[in-house]
Amino acid sequence: MDYHLFCKPFVLGLSICALFFGVAACTFNPATGEKQFTGLMSEDQEKALGAEHHQDIIKEFGGVYNHPGLQAYVNEIGQRVAKDTERPDITYRFTLLDSPEVNAFALPGGYIYVTRGILALANSEDELASVLAHEVGHITARHQAERFSTGVLASLGASIIGAVSGTPGVSQALSTGTNLYMSSYSRDQESQADALGLRYLSRAGYDTFAMPALLNQLDREDRLEQKIEGKQQQSSFFSDHPITADRVAATSSMAASYPLVKPVQDEKAINRERYLSKIRGMTYGDSQKQGFVRNHGFYHPELGLTFTVPAGYKLINQPDQVIAKGRDGAVFIMDMAASRGMTDPVTYLSRDWLDGKGVAARPEPISVNGSPAATLAVDGTFNNQPVVLRLVAIQWGARDFVRFQMVIPKSLSQQSVDELKRVTYSFRKMSDAEKKTIRPVRIELVTAKAGDTVGTLSRQMQSNGYSDEWFRVLNGMGAKDVVKTGQRYKVVR
Repeated sequence: MDYHLFCKPFVLGLSICALFFGVAACTFNPATGEKQFTGLMSEDQEKALGAEHHQDIIKEFGGVYNHPGLQAYVNEIGQRVAKDTERPDITYRFTLLDSPEVNAFALPGGYIYVTRGILALANSEDELASVLAHEVGHITARHQAERFSTGVLASLGASIIGAVSGTPGVSQALSTGTNLYMSSYSRDQESQADALGLRYLSRAGYDTFAMPALLNQLDREDRLEQKIEGKQQQSSFFSDHPITADRVAATSSMAASYPLVKPVQDEKAINRERYLSKIRGMTYGDSQKQGFVRNHGFYHPELGLTFTVPAGYKLINQPDQVIAKGRDGAVFIMDMAASRGMTDPVTYLSRDWLDGKGVAARPEPISVNGSPAATLAVDGTFNNQPVVLRLVAIQWGARDFVRFQMVIPKSLSQQSVDELKRVTYSFRKMSDAEKKTIRPVRIELVTAKAGDTVGTLSRQMQSNGYSDEWFRVLNGMGAKDVVKTGQRYKVVR
């Protein structure tokens, strides 16, 4: 390393930092009791930014979830938690999103969001309050303003350093570091939001031990998902809300420093029963308007379409497409697209879908359960492996087409290839009766009777395997916990 080459941009970077910290200065935050660099985003700008993107968030996450009384219940708990904070100037808004994703987050200016996915995992009002209190902590600590100000400073510094040094590697490294830092809260910020959240929980009269309990719950869910997917657990540093053993231990230790809610057991039981009653009937997983997976099929009653996949394939429903992955490396994607004008499937596939792709072969006209369609197969590579890419376009309206893209490894057996081809021909319109009767699964409650076990109750759930494990995760039960006679439990069906 050339010491002089490295030293020149490093000193310049320090000068830039000194300039900005001198001009914008640090502000004292009464919530954290610390000075922080937030000079590039004022409190008024925070509020404006949150208001500007509020509807964008609602749209991105499937809209507001309108289960009877549940939105008001979430807001009631949130307002109780946020009532006594160090930022009384903020109007807090709590929104329940119609998303199966297990998530909670905040925008600057008091906009806080939770998904029904995370409500499904919570088992008491205290646990839901702990999620909301944590997000309130991010807002009172002004973490978004801090990330924005620090990120702008780092980006500017990286640009100037790269230009002066003439060394792209230095600039690229710093820019990568900046993007990584801005992609999630830092560990210190998460710990600070935990500490503030516990403070607000205690002030609101909630059980502070609900926070480490829910963190354990989220960790169990994540581990089960990873087990089902057959993947290694992702490094906690790259998660929006990292959950580690250290974090659970830290929140447990901090929770112990607050007075106990009295009477503890009675209040816990009341909070649990009230919470379960509120979420009873809540959609679990994908919703009616998003389409949903049931056994080996995908159903979208609002669009009126369905198709099935072979056993062993994992169906993943995303806002703009459905993906199926096989253990043998095969992948297919279903989505919808509009043509440039009224046309037939053969013309659409060659003129619109493959425009500019350099494919000379002409699509073959076919029929899929009475709907005009076209198909085309080309050789290619995927993950450095030789594959056949098969495209299918099915007419769904004057200009609308349902599209299947199949990535078929050439090493696949003929039986597996035939199974994949049958996916296309399983595609059909749903009958009126199906549209009325086939519904996404929901959270229901069952009361344990004498002799009931995890096994007897989990068999009442609709799942694609791992029923016992899912039952334990849903109900916050550890591996050695047993069912208690007379207690209500969540099931999915």
